Amino acid sequence: MNVNQSAPPVPPYGQPQPVYPGYQQSTYGGQPESTVPPIPYGAYNGPVPGYQPIPAPGVSRAPPSSGVPPASTAQASCGQTAYGQFGQGDVQNGPNSTVQMQRLPGSQPFGSAPLAPVVSQPSVLQPYGPPPTSAQVTAQMAGMQISGAVAPAPPPPPTGLGYGSPTSLASASGSFPNSGLYGSYPQGQAPPLSLTQSHPGAQPPQRSAPSQVSSFTPTVPGGPRMPLMTGPVLPGQGFGGPPVSQPNHVSSPPPQTLPPGTQITGPPGPPPPMHSSQPGYQQQQNGSFGPARGPQPNYGSPYPGAPTFGSQPGPPQPLPPKRLDPDAIPSPQLNELPPQQKTRHRIDPDAIPSPIQVIEDDRNNRGSEPFVTGVRGQVPPLVTTNFLVKDQGNASPRYIRCTSYNIPCTSDMAKQAQVPLAAVIKPLARLPPEEASLYVVDHGESGPLRCNRCKAYMCPFMQFIEGGRRFQCCFCSCINDVPPQYFQHLDHTGKRVDAYDRPELSLGSYEFLATVDYCKNNKFPIPPAFIFMIDVSYNAIRSGLVRLLCEELKSLLDFLPRESGAEESAVRIGFVTYNKVLHFYNVKSSLAQPQMMVVSDVGDMFVPLLDGFLVNVSESRTVITSLLDQIPEMFADTRETETVFAPVIQAGMEALKAAECAGKLFLFHTSLPIAEAPGKLKNRDDRKLINTDKEKTLFQPQTGAYQTLAKECVAQGCCVDLFLFPNQYVDVATLSVVPQLTGGSVYKYACFQVENDQERFLSDLRRDMQKIVGFDAVMRVRTSTGIRAVDFFGAFYMSNTTDVELAGLDGDKTVTVEFKHDDRLNEESGALLQCALLYTSCAGQRRLRIHNLALNCCTQLADLYRNCETDTLINYMAKFAYRGVLNSPVKTVRDTLITQCAQILACYRKNCASPSSAGQLILPECMKLLPVYLNCVLKSDVLQPGAEVTTDDRAYIRQLVTSMDVAETNVFFYPRLLPLTKSPIENTTEPPAVRASEERLSNGDIYLLENGLNLFLWVGASVQQGIVQSLFGVSSFSQITSGLSVLPVLDNPLSKKVQSLIDSFRAQRSRYMKLIVVKQEDKLEMLFKHFLVEDKSLSGGASYVDFLCHMHKEIRQLLS
Repeated sequence: MNVNQSAPPVPPYGQPQPVYPGYQQSTYGGQPESTVPPIPYGAYNGPVPGYQPIPAPGVSRAPPSSGVPPASTAQASCGQTAYGQFGQGDVQNGPNSTVQMQRLPGSQPFGSAPLAPVVSQPSVLQPYGPPPTSAQVTAQMAGMQISGAVAPAPPPPPTGLGYGSPTSLASASGSFPNSGLYGSYPQGQAPPLSLTQSHPGAQPPQRSAPSQVSSFTPTVPGGPRMPLMTGPVLPGQGFGGPPVSQPNHVSSPPPQTLPPGTQITGPPGPPPPMHSSQPGYQQQQNGSFGPARGPQPNYGSPYPGAPTFGSQPGPPQPLPPKRLDPDAIPSPQLNELPPQQKTRHRIDPDAIPSPIQVIEDDRNNRGSEPFVTGVRGQVPPLVTTNFLVKDQGNASPRYIRCTSYNIPCTSDMAKQAQVPLAAVIKPLARLPPEEASLYVVDHGESGPLRCNRCKAYMCPFMQFIEGGRRFQCCFCSCINDVPPQYFQHLDHTGKRVDAYDRPELSLGSYEFLATVDYCKNNKFPIPPAFIFMIDVSYNAIRSGLVRLLCEELKSLLDFLPRESGAEESAVRIGFVTYNKVLHFYNVKSSLAQPQMMVVSDVGDMFVPLLDGFLVNVSESRTVITSLLDQIPEMFADTRETETVFAPVIQAGMEALKAAECAGKLFLFHTSLPIAEAPGKLKNRDDRKLINTDKEKTLFQPQTGAYQTLAKECVAQGCCVDLFLFPNQYVDVATLSVVPQLTGGSVYKYACFQVENDQERFLSDLRRDMQKIVGFDAVMRVRTSTGIRAVDFFGAFYMSNTTDVELAGLDGDKTVTVEFKHDDRLNEESGALLQCALLYTSCAGQRRLRIHNLALNCCTQLADLYRNCETDTLINYMAKFAYRGVLNSPVKTVRDTLITQCAQILACYRKNCASPSSAGQLILPECMKLLPVYLNCVLKSDVLQPGAEVTTDDRAYIRQLVTSMDVAETNVFFYPRLLPLTKSPIENTTEPPAVRASEERLSNGDIYLLENGLNLFLWVGASVQQGIVQSLFGVSSFSQITSGLSVLPVLDNPLSKKVQSLIDSFRAQRSRYMKLIVVKQEDKLEMLFKHFLVEDKSLSGGASYVDFLCHMHKEIRQLLS
């Protein structure tokens, strides 16, 4: 592993260390919210006992984007060299030869260069200058401990240094007494990292040893330890800049931290054997890695070797397989490197698990073959991989993804591992055109066949017995009779001979037509209706919103959702406008002009007309067009600024109730509803509550009126989609209650301006209206004996503990279900889930959609850890945390997440990894990205807001994430960053992504960043003039308009390539992503950097490297 260490001088390990000025000691990495950046590392610049020379006070490292470093930095002597990228503590990977090497610039995608023979994956190395002498390398390697390979004993520490050999590694304590931010690594020592790897490429480049666990315990000879919260505030990251009202961004807040002396507690277990003094061990034999392990579902061949840092470097020798010679490692001088490359970490970021590499490997290994669902407990390809699914008895991962596909047999084992057992279910997920849509099975009047006891529906796992006359339920083991009309003989294997002719006996997902027994009041439903409810107060008229909307609706009404094959939509529509009062419109086809009826008694809402309110579009086309032309004119001179809100929803619901149908309200609303009426709100925005125990009130609704209203809406099958256009605080936390509980969506366009936001709003509206929606839905998840569904997350309402009720459910929404043990599971029979969704289609047909999934069960923890899916785990953990902020202080929620993650990894370390030094961080292969992704969740706007994030933004993001699917949370928390000018222009495929860190940006390139809600085009200051001309149609960088949201359409290959890439990104996401062009060193760059989630954030969020160190400390504390 490539470990680029750098360390500012600090007191020797064991001596009290100064607290960072500007950092609260009570939060790990937390920085008090101030508008002025603290002086970076002030306390480190004073005289330091035991170290010479001392750097000049105030000198700080050049930021990655800066120009040439100040002379004082560049020429600093050894005490300071460690600030650069290659100080004396550096170790670089390389083949065992005297070939010279160099680290590629930071923006190079990890893994794109040729490789040393040792590792079966690309490395980031290229020839550099002359190799160092043996003595140099020995000095470099002196502090490195290697574990995982039998190696010579570590050398005695160089005299005069304040640290002992790696055996003296202090166990991590949970407190932070006077020890800098995280304390307790011997100076210069980052946690050695050991990934139990099993696929080529995903792991960091290796130096080799014959073991399958890679780990490192780097120390910097010369000992100064780098503080973990690295780096001063960077230029461009200043606290200035415009207040950003884009709600869609994730800010990175200060990791909440533990006061000195506090511990994050978890179930302490007996510590594993600590053999820190013995440098090497046998390979692990516990199936989770090592030679005894079979191919991992997500990955290819086993991991070739582990780094051996710290053993005495010997003279160069011929290359044995899996052994790298340290003498091949050059140490380029600090001033040979461009400023971009000067890293601020002691650990080389390329040496820690890379999300980009894991994603790339999964695409290469699993993207070409279809995923066949016939085998129980298979882990599917990652959500970032494009793959086809062949349903052979288990539901496609597009419908259900699990945190683990191998469930512990006992609750004790599950408690020990702390891995949440959950499924993220997307019942109406859209399938790619290459995959067949679900079969609809019609059993006539008898309806679908079910178990008499548990009511599970017929599925491929039911066991037919007695020649096919009876079947045994796979969920509750009840024996049921087969009705005569369903009888069929069995073949010699006990399978029905018609199994492959019946979807419910051979497929994981299918639909049944429901009989009248499954309908409300035992009457078949009539098709749903859409009601458009438009705010016509002063704000809505002045911004141009009303005119834009009415114009768009004229054409949009031709695209209402319809059943496949239907000529026209069966959905009826109605119109209401409102400010302090409501206006209903009669658009009956027989009228020459629309009629308006005003209801001013908003306290007792009723619908003034039935006939002519909900109409068929094709019949009333001329009257509707006339109405849409008149609305903007009618209210053009309004001076009414106040609005109502709850009565509007009430009116829509009453209209649907009167029409005896389900449906959806499209609400277009601009301001806080302060007019006298039910549901009136007051402005309660108070940033002073952030980081206090009362912060949770900001996420809670102001009044219970909206919950009551939502409950009535759900009973009627009235789903609400809310489009908000606020210029100031509107209390999203309260206004979103009804959309949230009815299965609807919230869209927010802060400071809406037609010229800037028109495309985004209209695109979202078109997509929202055309979505296939299931109305008046009820979902239930059944499980086989041994586990049961105990908790649910998403946009829905529950009146009991088992039924998820949704007034509406579209193809973007997920319901996340957590399971707990209520009995012992059996390894042979596994565990089964069946999700049944009863809903009304947009044509008014009542249907049942069934998804089945079989999981394995295990008695060995290693099997659990080998079959987890980190993306789904993060989806669950984010939703768990985002619900937690409603009832607990944000700090408590963050600490809970960190503790749970530490317990998961500590349990693995203790029970599945072979004995090794406590100084090593060992991560399971399937979960090696858990720390980086969890850190992104902790830094998100909801859990750690930056100064520019509004209360409404946080409430908006919170409710948005609650029903996101796994692919959406994956890119939302870890955005995609693509260099656009690295690959040849004629190459039409998507360029390979790079890691979300400022170090990866090169100022000669252009990058596209997306997170599912935002799209940024970052332009480096040194981009070639030709590229600027081709893309922006201007002759120089300075002429590019910062904040531009539309690229000019130019007739050249680069422009076309970038436009098509942007279009393809937008097509993949459920919401339109508005483009923002950001120039390097521009004021908007601060917003862009907010999404570079591997770096430390302005709001105090830890960098990836720092968080990994903190995680390691937590794990060691649990193990000790």
